[in-house]
Amino acid sequence: MSSHSLIDPDKAAVLLVDHQSGLLQIVNHTSVRELRNNVAALATAATLAGVPVIATASVPEGANGPLIPEVFDNAPHAVYVQRYGQINAWDVEGFRSAVAATGRRTLLIAGIMTSICVIEPALSALAEGYDVYAVIDASGTYSDEAQRISIERLSRAGVTVVDVLSVAAEFQKTWAREDAGQWGAIFASVSPGYATVIESVARAQAEATGGEGSKAEVAWATSRQQLA
Repeated sequence: MSSHSLIDPDKAAVLLVDHQSGLLQIVNHTSVRELRNNVAALATAATLAGVPVIATASVPEGANGPLIPEVFDNAPHAVYVQRYGQINAWDVEGFRSAVAATGRRTLLIAGIMTSICVIEPALSALAEGYDVYAVIDASGTYSDEAQRISIERLSRAGVTVVDVLSVAAEFQKTWAREDAGQWGAIFASVSPGYATVIESVARAQAEATGGEGSKAEVAWATSRQQLA
């Protein structure tokens, strides 16, 4: 069963399964723009936290298409494993070996489609004793019903269903860090309302001090522009 404790970034690895340009076209339960944004946010959070990322694609030269650029643009350290038709990424020895090589036993999985590309490796890894989380808003499928069914099946099997910002917060741990602005940009990219809160606080503090805001606020604004 998946752990009920908070995610420890020092014990975690992120698995991005089949975030491919062709498969994006079948996603209907959420907007493609939002899904791509959430994948970018998850990859960025993993990079900032030093969490290993393993990405895989199935027959990228075919109809499924290549991995979307958000994967490696935001997680340049990601290890890539190509598949040649295998539906379940866990069936590929190279993928399992890449996961084992991280030495991490907590796996956070996102992919397209949720009902296949997330469920199959998630349940397979669970059966081998891994602590498995499904990052649901960085995953997509063809209908609201399919997404609901997938969430229920994952939960019943013992996979913990989480969202991007809960993962980011558990990776980040504290705002008292030099890269706080970059973490703020992640939150702002996923939640426009959060961006508004940060902007209002930064403006109020700048006016109160007669300055341009704190170093963290300036870094946040710069990072947000880069993510936009």
